[in-house]
Amino acid sequence: MAKALIVIDMQPDFCPGGRLAVAGGDELVAPINEMMADFDAVVLTQDWHPPDHASFAENHPGAEPFSTIQMPYGPQVLWPAHCVIGSPGAGLHPQLAADRADLVIRKGFRAEIDSYSAFFENDHRTPTGLAGYLRDRDLTDLFLVGLAHDFCVAWSAVDAVRLGFRAIVIEEATRAIDLNGSREAARATMREAGVVLA
Repeated sequence: MAKALIVIDMQPDFCPGGRLAVAGGDELVAPINEMMADFDAVVLTQDWHPPDHASFAENHPGAEPFSTIQMPYGPQVLWPAHCVIGSPGAGLHPQLAADRADLVIRKGFRAEIDSYSAFFENDHRTPTGLAGYLRDRDLTDLFLVGLAHDFCVAWSAVDAVRLGFRAIVIEEATRAIDLNGSREAARATMREAGVVLA
């Protein structure tokens, strides 16, 4: 079985000092770089938002960051503005071995809908194209690492299983936002979906 390393959102805005920093996020860069040689393919994802993105609290007058609103596709956490297209925080982490990547998938560029998963926008219907790429290359076993464990990593892993891939989350190579217990909730959701937590 061919295996791929799916590196989720290793970007400065999600690392200490960034606009939506995940504690310890930058600690993952070196171990992820070391892992890359062990896989048949490496895919990087990149959050890539326009300034008027619907998930940004600042685009909802009076809304507080980390509050939740209802969108046409369901509940939406309102985040501090982050990974704005073309900004330094939206780039790939400067120490990440991006030259080893076979593919970079950008997500979240539609202003009206957020995109946690590497496979679908948050409506669970609009695809990113990643599934077709992996199938065309016969990559069946997906190992997921990166940021953040409880949002983009978890949603990607669950969608991978739903699409017929084998998904393994290497938890030591992830970090969580852990918003109101979201880390343990994500772990339970992943296990129930058939994701392997390694």
